Amino acid sequence: MRWILARTALLFLLSAGCAWTSVHAQTAPETNAAVTQHLQQLDQAVANAQLSADNGWMLVSAALVLMMTIPGLALFYGGLVRKKNVLSTMMHSFAMTGIISVVWAFVGYSLCFGSGNSFIGSFHHLFLRGVGAAPDPAYAATIPQATFMIYQLMFAIITPALISGAFAERMKFSAMALFTLLWSLFVYAPMAHMVWGKGGLLNASLGGAIPTLDFAGGTVVHITSGVSALVCALYLGKRLNYPKEPMPPHSVVLSFIGAGLLWVGWFGFNAGSALSAGTLATSAFVATHFGAAAAAMGWSLAEWFRNGKPSALGAISGAVAGLVAITPAAGFVGPMPALAIGFLAGLVCFFMVVKVKQWFGYDDSLDAFGVHGAGGTLGAILTGVFASRAINPIFKDAHGNALPVGWIDGNWRQVVHQLGGVGIAWVISIVGTLVLLKVVDLLVGLRVDPSDEIDGLDLSQHGEEGYDWEIAPS
Repeated sequence: MRWILARTALLFLLSAGCAWTSVHAQTAPETNAAVTQHLQQLDQAVANAQLSADNGWMLVSAALVLMMTIPGLALFYGGLVRKKNVLSTMMHSFAMTGIISVVWAFVGYSLCFGSGNSFIGSFHHLFLRGVGAAPDPAYAATIPQATFMIYQLMFAIITPALISGAFAERMKFSAMALFTLLWSLFVYAPMAHMVWGKGGLLNASLGGAIPTLDFAGGTVVHITSGVSALVCALYLGKRLNYPKEPMPPHSVVLSFIGAGLLWVGWFGFNAGSALSAGTLATSAFVATHFGAAAAAMGWSLAEWFRNGKPSALGAISGAVAGLVAITPAAGFVGPMPALAIGFLAGLVCFFMVVKVKQWFGYDDSLDAFGVHGAGGTLGAILTGVFASRAINPIFKDAHGNALPVGWIDGNWRQVVHQLGGVGIAWVISIVGTLVLLKVVDLLVGLRVDPSDEIDGLDLSQHGEEGYDWEIAPS
C-alpha cells in the first residue's frame, strides 16, 4: 500500500514538473521580449532626457551670446565714443545682427559647417536645407542641428561687430554694411570652417592636418576681428584732430553696464561651446570666470602702478581682455592655468593699448586690436602650453587611451600647431580685409566727409541724436 502511494506521488510530481516546464518554455520568449522592450524604452527615455537638457542649455547659451552683442557690445562701445557718435556706434552692432543673420541663413552656415575641403565648406546647406531637428553627430550628437546652427550664428554676429571698434566715428554706414557682409563670407567663413568644420585644416577634433586647439573662438573670433580691426584703422587713417584733440569716452557708465553684460554673456560663449550640459561645460564656465577676474586685477594693478590709481575703465577693459584670452583655452585648462592666462592677458593688453598704440600712432578708436587681436593671439598660444588631457582628452590613440594635449601635459608640439593656426588667422585677416576694404572703397567709399565727421555720425548717417539736450521751458 505504501509503495502504491509513493508511486502515485512521484507520478504526480513528474506530471506537475513537465507541465511547469512546458508553460515556462512557452512564456520565456514573451518575457524576454517584454524585458528587452522595457530596456529599450528606458534607453530612449534617457536619451530624450539628455537631448532635452543639452538642447535647453544650448538655447540659453545662444541667447547669452546674442546678449553679448545686443545690448552688451553696443553699450560697451557706445559709451567709449563721443556723444555725437553714440547712436551710430551702437547701430553697428544692431545692424550686423540683422545683416549677418540673413547671410547666415542663405549661405553662411553652409560655408562654415557644410562638408567641403580643408579651407571652406560647401553649398550643401544652402538656405538651411537639411538643417532641422535631427542632430549632426560630427558636431553635436545630442542637440538638433538647428540648435547648433543658431548657436553658431551668434558667434558669426559678434565677430564683425568687434571690428567696428576700430573704425568707429569715421566710416560710412553704407560702407560698414557692405564690408560686414563681404567679410563674413570671405574671412570669417573660411576661418570657421578650417577650425571647426568637417575636414577643416585646423580642426583638432576631426583630424585636421594642423590640429589647433580653439575651444570657443580665439582664432576664429578674436584674432580675425582684432587683426582686421588694425587693418581697418590703418587703411581709414586717423580721426580728425587725433591725437591732438582729447577724445575721452562720453559715458563710462554705459561702457560699465556693457562690460557687465559681456562678462555674463561670455559664459554662453565659452561654456556653451561644450555643446552639452555636462562636466566640460562646468569646467569651461569656471575657467572663464577666473580668467576674467585675474585679467581685471592684472590691468588694474598695472594702471595703479603707472598712474597712481586704478580706473573703472581700466578694470572693465582688463576683464574683457581676460575673457578674450581664456576663450580658446576655456575647455582645455583648469582653474589655476586660467588665472595665469587671465593675469598675463591683463598685463599684455594694457601694454598694447597704453604703449604700443602710442609708439606706432595708429588710431584704433576703441582698442579692438589691443584687446582682441593681442589677447586672442596670447590666449591661443598659451592654450598650447596649458591644455590638459585631464580636462579634455581630445587626442586619443588607436586603443582609445588619452594622449597628452598641451606642452605641460607632455605635448610640446601643440605649441607649434597653435603658432601655425595663429599665423594662418593673421594672414587671412590681413589679406582678406585689405582686399575687401579696397573693393568697398571703390564701390561706395569708406569714410564720411570731414564736415559729417565734425557734426557727428549720429546726425550725418542717421538723422538723429542720442541725447536731447534741450531745456524744457519753465
